[in-house]
Amino acid sequence: MISYGRQDITQADIDAVIAVLKSDHLTQGPAITRFEQSVVAHTGAKHAVAVSNATAALHIACLALDLGPGDWLWTTPNTFVASANCALYCGAQVDFVDTDPRTYNLCPQKLEVKLIQAQQANKLPKVIVPVHLTGQPCDMAAIHALGQKYGFKIIEDASHAIGGQYKGEPIGNGRYSDITVFSFHPVKIITTGEGGMAITNDEELATRLGLLRSHGITRDPDLMTEPMHGPWYYQQVALGYNYRMTDMQAALGLSQMSRLADYVKRRHDIAKHYQTLLAELPLTLPWQHPDSHSAYHLYVVRLQLDKISTTHRQVFDALRAKDIMVNLHYIPVHTQPYYQKMGFKLGDFPDAEQYYREAISIPMHVNLSDGDLQFVASSLREAMGL
Repeated sequence: MISYGRQDITQADIDAVIAVLKSDHLTQGPAITRFEQSVVAHTGAKHAVAVSNATAALHIACLALDLGPGDWLWTTPNTFVASANCALYCGAQVDFVDTDPRTYNLCPQKLEVKLIQAQQANKLPKVIVPVHLTGQPCDMAAIHALGQKYGFKIIEDASHAIGGQYKGEPIGNGRYSDITVFSFHPVKIITTGEGGMAITNDEELATRLGLLRSHGITRDPDLMTEPMHGPWYYQQVALGYNYRMTDMQAALGLSQMSRLADYVKRRHDIAKHYQTLLAELPLTLPWQHPDSHSAYHLYVVRLQLDKISTTHRQVFDALRAKDIMVNLHYIPVHTQPYYQKMGFKLGDFPDAEQYYREAISIPMHVNLSDGDLQFVASSLREAMGL
């Protein structure tokens, strides 16, 4: 079986986790800080808060930015549901901005048109969540400029994108956003099993994120309302959650960070090989914006259905029948039944919907062999009836 994505676990990773298991701290210990510091060093941002998963990171990022009832969050329909659900957790409302047909990311031009209309209706968003789909960054400079003009905050959903770059700088450095979120799910670039992180350059936001991660509880005297009663003392100063990462997870993540650059390089090598193997097939292959250096979490091909005799479903099923575990990222969020109950409907975001009708995520992970890639390419040709 060739999976579309999978983790790479080395003996060094295993040894790092075992070392924590033999230590005094399985959670809330020093491995958390070391992992956070490694991501800070990589991105150039000032603060990092490790959490249990990227959905938790999105949730507390929204809360840290004071998103709540009466507010709007906008994101792309072409994403996992968490990018939108995080607003609903806060009691806010959600809307979407259609995608760029070349990058499949949130389109800044369509965003500007929608902002003009929202300003006239007095319904401007408080937060925008651009999603770096497949690992390719959005046009963050353009989105940031619109944020300065229209007054919204920006959370970069970089769940696919650790190790990638935008305009020659690491994704997550915070130049164009208030908070960046990473995911460490097993199919992502690096893994902690489950895990996520919120990155920011704002010290106050970092403090709020840290409180929200762990019940709103602090042992910092500077954040307390009265002097400490003794060394046992803590105060709950906010309503937070138990979104903590364990030290075992952090140790795994820290070990994996040492190979991040190698992982991204290997993914680029695989992408170049695919470009050669698939060049003559009736497919739209991933286009890379010149300002971006993708982390290549995913490699998505789009079927040129008018040039083949088989359907999208038939191609997908034929590949699965050969134990090539392709996938589809993503079902547009606005087409989900839960969101259609809010009034969204088919036709609202045509570019995202067209993408969904054509897209297939083919295998992309660092342990794929050249033989695997050739088998995927030949199987794809056969599945399209060529």
